[in-house]
Amino acid sequence: MMSTAIEAGARAIVYRTRGSRHGGITRLMSPGDLGEFLKPFVFLDLFGFDVTGGHKGFGLHPHSGIATLTWLMEGDTQYEDTTGEQGTLHGGGVEWMRAGNGVWHTGAPAPGVERVSGFQLWVALPPSEENGPAQSMYLAPSQVPAQGPARVLLGRYGAAQSPIAAPSPMNYLAVKLKDGERWTYLPPAGHTVGWIAVSAGALEAGRDTGGTGGPVAAGELAVFEESGAAIDFVAHGDTAFVLGSAVKHPHELVMGYYSVHTSKAALEQGEAEIRRIGARLRQEGRIA
Repeated sequence: MMSTAIEAGARAIVYRTRGSRHGGITRLMSPGDLGEFLKPFVFLDLFGFDVTGGHKGFGLHPHSGIATLTWLMEGDTQYEDTTGEQGTLHGGGVEWMRAGNGVWHTGAPAPGVERVSGFQLWVALPPSEENGPAQSMYLAPSQVPAQGPARVLLGRYGAAQSPIAAPSPMNYLAVKLKDGERWTYLPPAGHTVGWIAVSAGALEAGRDTGGTGGPVAAGELAVFEESGAAIDFVAHGDTAFVLGSAVKHPHELVMGYYSVHTSKAALEQGEAEIRRIGARLRQEGRIA
């Protein structure tokens, strides 16, 4: 019989949250709260919408200083951005938008889709990229590499490496485990930042010093202590979750409404570019 004991030396949980829910979106991390401790990961939404309920998607909106990664777990969405890209992202695919100095983008459920769900993550960019050119990549499900139970959205795990060039040393994995299955994640050297967010099932994930104890359940985010130790999991029910690990972002988080930069000057530059693009979009009648 498979042992469900967690290794004594595995990394402990120090904080858990269910975030705040608004309609079909659960905000689990923001730059002004957990993002300060988990940077370069600074924002995380878990979203799920029944399209028959009238959800129309997200209109054109801007970003600068960050990259966004949307892991679309279910449904198909139509996308468009001001780098000139447009098309359809299918369930199991990835949208990567490196906003850099400024970009606007939009997404909406594709015709005939009944439900969409997934995670949207924001990653803080280093000074060398935060005011650089915007770049987008859209990966079909077949382009997202896998190693064991993990799909590699960013970084490398085992022999699998994401085609997206991560802006700094980090891994972002989408993992599925069967009921009772055990999995140990050994982070690369220097990845002292570590967290998980569960979308289905529940996970036993080691000693819990920052919560009520018990498995980490669907809808929860758990933060691990900063160390180089392994993170050990046992699934309770068929379980799906995302995991982030990284070398800590050493820069300040300077925030605008849609932007996160490393300095006030960089933020002002990015917001000026957002306004410039926005003026053009208004002139074209694409935004109010």
